[in-house]
Amino acid sequence: MNLANRPGSLLVRRLTSTPEFLPFTLVVVLVVVFASLTPNFLSRGNISNLLAFTPELGMIALGMTVLMTSGEFDLSVGSVFGFTPVLMWTLFNEGATSLEVALLISLAVAVLIGFVNGTFVTRLKIPSFLVTLGMMMTIRGTALYTTSGFPQRTWRAESWLMDLVAGSFYIGEFRLYASIFWFLGFALVLGYILTQSKIGNWIQAAGGNPVSARARGVKVGLTKTWLFILTAFMAAYAGITSSIRVAAANPNSGTGYELEVIAMVVIGGTALGGGRGTIIGTVLGVFMLRMMRNGIVLVGVPGLAYNIFIGVTILTMMALQSYLARRHPSGAG
Repeated sequence: MNLANRPGSLLVRRLTSTPEFLPFTLVVVLVVVFASLTPNFLSRGNISNLLAFTPELGMIALGMTVLMTSGEFDLSVGSVFGFTPVLMWTLFNEGATSLEVALLISLAVAVLIGFVNGTFVTRLKIPSFLVTLGMMMTIRGTALYTTSGFPQRTWRAESWLMDLVAGSFYIGEFRLYASIFWFLGFALVLGYILTQSKIGNWIQAAGGNPVSARARGVKVGLTKTWLFILTAFMAAYAGITSSIRVAAANPNSGTGYELEVIAMVVIGGTALGGGRGTIIGTVLGVFMLRMMRNGIVLVGVPGLAYNIFIGVTILTMMALQSYLARRHPSGAG
């Protein structure tokens, strides 16, 4: 028997050709490296901090994953992340409505933002880069104008909603936030939709070959519009979650998140040009970049050097993904 065709070799080839293989390997490497460099990396407090910050960017990344799989992306997610909690807490602090209704109004506004993005892209045929760039500036400017550039004042809101969205509790000595379970729940649902449902086939077909997808009856424009809505909704929910956790609604929150999220998604194995997406890979990419940011600070590397690490990591991952795709063309694609 040819050694290359042995069951063990075939299994290795199949594993290394999956888009999730590289981010998983790098997560393991980062854990080993940072744990050996600083014992605080695996301390209870540090792990709790990682699990507190990770879900918020992670939820945006999940929405971006399905959108990028369809061949589009959204640069306005960072501004939506900052604007929706400003809107929610402004409505509540001014006594205009209850906290629960304010949250629903803010999420509805996010849905409208996503609908506008999707309509401009699919109906007016304007590239998503330009549409969402304009929306990013509009929404960020609205948040800054509304608050005169200052964070919202502190408040004391007694509501079951705050515990449901971002409440914290302890498991032993580990402090966990409800947001980690929301993040994992969203990941499970979107992972099933993308890989096990008819809608997932539509999403991948819309990104891989939209002309062929239309010929097969896929409503490409409608599918993409709903994905823009989903992405804006996820960004809004993540921003509201963050505002509850830190007890502040800063109009500048989320600045730069759009590029970091795209990096997480691409590093996770989702194709930048569309047609292939992986929720598992995105979850790994989110944890990888958050661990990298946390680890380089703990070992004493200046925080401003984080972007250098991210840039090098993206270039390296893309080169390796391209190599594996050429070596195993039937696997990674």
